[in-house]
Amino acid sequence: MDKFVIHGGHRLSGEIEVSGAKNAAVALIPAVLLCDEPCILENVPEISDVSISLRILYEMGAQVDYINRTTVRISTVGLKNFCVPYESARRMRASYYFLGALLGKFGKARVSMPGGCPLGDRPIDQHLKAFSALGAKCDIQHGMVDLTAEKLTGNQIYLDVVSVGATMNAMLAAVRAEGLTVIENAAKEPEIIDVVNLLTKMGAKIRGAGTDTITIEGVEHLKGCTHEIIPDRIEAGTFLIMAAAAGERVIIQNIIPQHLESLISKLKEMGVKMENVGDSIIVYGDNKNFNAVDVRTQVYPGFATDLQQPLTALLTQANGQSQVIETIYPERFRHCEQLNKMGANIELDESMCYINGKTPLKGAKVEATDLRCGAALLIAGLIADGITEISNVYHIDRGYANIDQKLITLGAVIRRIKVDD
Repeated sequence: MDKFVIHGGHRLSGEIEVSGAKNAAVALIPAVLLCDEPCILENVPEISDVSISLRILYEMGAQVDYINRTTVRISTVGLKNFCVPYESARRMRASYYFLGALLGKFGKARVSMPGGCPLGDRPIDQHLKAFSALGAKCDIQHGMVDLTAEKLTGNQIYLDVVSVGATMNAMLAAVRAEGLTVIENAAKEPEIIDVVNLLTKMGAKIRGAGTDTITIEGVEHLKGCTHEIIPDRIEAGTFLIMAAAAGERVIIQNIIPQHLESLISKLKEMGVKMENVGDSIIVYGDNKNFNAVDVRTQVYPGFATDLQQPLTALLTQANGQSQVIETIYPERFRHCEQLNKMGANIELDESMCYINGKTPLKGAKVEATDLRCGAALLIAGLIADGITEISNVYHIDRGYANIDQKLITLGAVIRRIKVDD
């Protein structure tokens, strides 16, 4: 197990490049199962969730070959295994995408209930509802989900809540179902569009990605293709917040600004100076007199729940009281206790928090309780006076590729240290 040791107060300057999107990659990799030929994925992020996804395919009997650090060739030709290894699946939330992909490929799937960050109750009932509408039977026993279908048939699927995971899984199962499937109240995230782009290259017939109604005409076969994964908007947003908090002049490359409009709007409201140049954003750190703002997380294109924790760290440096309301995962405030250990003044009230600023932060021993909590603590450690030690950094590694090395190139003083279990 590793920890990060950060010597705070060093200003960041230089260029940094955003990796491929975690939330797209963990669905794109299972999607390759649907293909009857090899596929090549480019801009694959070097994060642990992706490594686990690829290991799952390898353990199931697929051929997985790295062409370079961020390009991988995957062949599932001849694969007959529909059971995902238990231990690997339990290590990540997104293992549930193998349910839809395997069901679409074989008409059956066996996958353990997903793991991942401890963010309260995150059921997969909407996923199972979609599978049932397509003709699958579901049985859950001893933590394993078993799906079987004599034949998958297109149908009308209405999701009771807007869910990225359920939308993705419904698509994966429906692309090879017989007939027409219509997914209503679908999620609109860019990662969904990226998966649709891959499936379309394979030969799937899908319309409406990016809207709340997705229509899929099932096909019998899918062919191989090469696909480049979109940049990670959450990593990009985290770097924007880091640059605002601790930067002098930081250029963040490989960004799709349209994916970050809600965050960019809030940062400008706070007084952060930014300039958009092509697929890069330059953050100027000459203004540290930030305004307090109120934030309410919402489904895309609203403010991303994955960015409220990193932004909270920056809001500790704003003048006045900021309010954050969490509508996606009401329990997503475990970072507040850790930030308070560093001198923040944050009050919790059920599914919201009040950040009273501006408060000087001091180095402390803190714990990354989940992925985005870890990002918040990295930001706090960069601006804190003294030394910050962040434990459980495996959470951070799940979503940020080589983040310590990237920060070092910007001038941060950060070390990764092995710790005995």
